[in-house]
Amino acid sequence: MIEKAKVLYKKYEEIIVYLIVGVMTTIVAWAAKFIANALLFHNTMYPTPFENTVLSTINWVAGVIFAYFTNRRFVFKSREPMRKEAPKFVLSRVSTWILDIVVMQVLTAVRINLVVASVISAVLVTIANYVFSKLFVFNKKKD
Repeated sequence: MIEKAKVLYKKYEEIIVYLIVGVMTTIVAWAAKFIANALLFHNTMYPTPFENTVLSTINWVAGVIFAYFTNRRFVFKSREPMRKEAPKFVLSRVSTWILDIVVMQVLTAVRINLVVASVISAVLVTIANYVFSKLFVFNKKKD
């Protein structure tokens, strides 16, 4: 049984570690978002479009900083110079930041509360971030 688990882990290591790092990134980003909501907007559950944009931006900045270093080191085990990867990483995350803002605007506009909307958006953004990271940012060239 343990051997099977080891084989499965080795086969899916990148995805498993990505999901673990993704959960940690979400915790860091959401902590920043909900702390900002408490400090700036007094814990509103139905933010205005402006408040949504501010909260999504804070969420994004905290997430990108944490995610770049953890993805680079633990998920994709990159040895490329950061000056080559970091701009691609930030660019890919800008696109998913826009996705997050659009999803949050739509969901809260139809009166889905901030927490539920954040979960739905996080799932969509996580999938898009993995695809961009795998194909665009940390793609390993075959020799």
